[in-house]
Amino acid sequence: MDTSYTIVLEDHAVLSSLCGSNDENLPLFENYLGVPVICRGNEVTVLSSDQIVCKKFQKLMDALLASPDIVSSCSADFISACLSANTPQPATAQQKTFVPQCIHIPRGIKSVYPKNRKQAALIESIYNNDITFGLGPAGTGKTYIAVALALKLLLSHTVRKLILTRPVVEAGESLGFLPGDLVQKINPYLRPLFDIMETLLPADVLRSMEESNIIEVAPLAYMRGRTLHNAAVILDEAQNTTKEQMKMFLTRMGEGSKLIITGDPSQSDIRGKSESGLTHAVSLISTIEGIGVIEFSASEVVRHSLVQKIINAYER
Repeated sequence: MDTSYTIVLEDHAVLSSLCGSNDENLPLFENYLGVPVICRGNEVTVLSSDQIVCKKFQKLMDALLASPDIVSSCSADFISACLSANTPQPATAQQKTFVPQCIHIPRGIKSVYPKNRKQAALIESIYNNDITFGLGPAGTGKTYIAVALALKLLLSHTVRKLILTRPVVEAGESLGFLPGDLVQKINPYLRPLFDIMETLLPADVLRSMEESNIIEVAPLAYMRGRTLHNAAVILDEAQNTTKEQMKMFLTRMGEGSKLIITGDPSQSDIRGKSESGLTHAVSLISTIEGIGVIEFSASEVVRHSLVQKIINAYER
């Protein structure tokens, strides 16, 4: 009786990308399948006779090998993204292997690969819907994915402008009046978004986009009266919007635009008993076609491992 399952790869470049330098990717496959995986010559073998495991392995290989990302410079990240996106699902022979969409930013420093199924779902939702809500605790990567995908849409000329906005609400302390013009006043609040952009784009490209006003920053209060055409618009820290502000923002949408709204409902800094505009909007319009809602949990935190433990401790 056979105790292993083998696939043969004729393309050396594909084999090299699949196994990684010094077979560094094989432990990833082993963790995914729960059985040893070895590479000999041009053969990759799973040391198991379990039909479910073998079919799961074959479906994974079929999905990986069908993607051009398998021989890209970021193949290791692509493989890791595929495994992470599929690991939480039940290991059954009938399960369809899920291949996440990756974000390749023109002129960018690096491509962005989802680290789990929820991040992959957020990418798909932004592609497929004109309005997407990304809800969840800090560290789940929802804002990172939103910025990366917005940059791709902008630099691939799908949209003509990127607009960054958020409600100007301090997190538990008053900073007083900030010096400078409007952009200088709002920049500290949107600094996290620029930090992300600086990791994804060369400095000269980002500077050129800012100087040409292709990237615009604006306080949420200054959105009233505008119609946003052919733009990717990111509303960050949306848990700090009021119901009136959220309605105003959502109705700014024009032709060819995508609105991406991120926030953590558990960290609202709105004073008084006002309901967050984020939670109100999700409860009111989430079932409308063309609107997507992706909710993250503490288990999807991809920041430092302590962040997940801290969030769980506060929830308890």
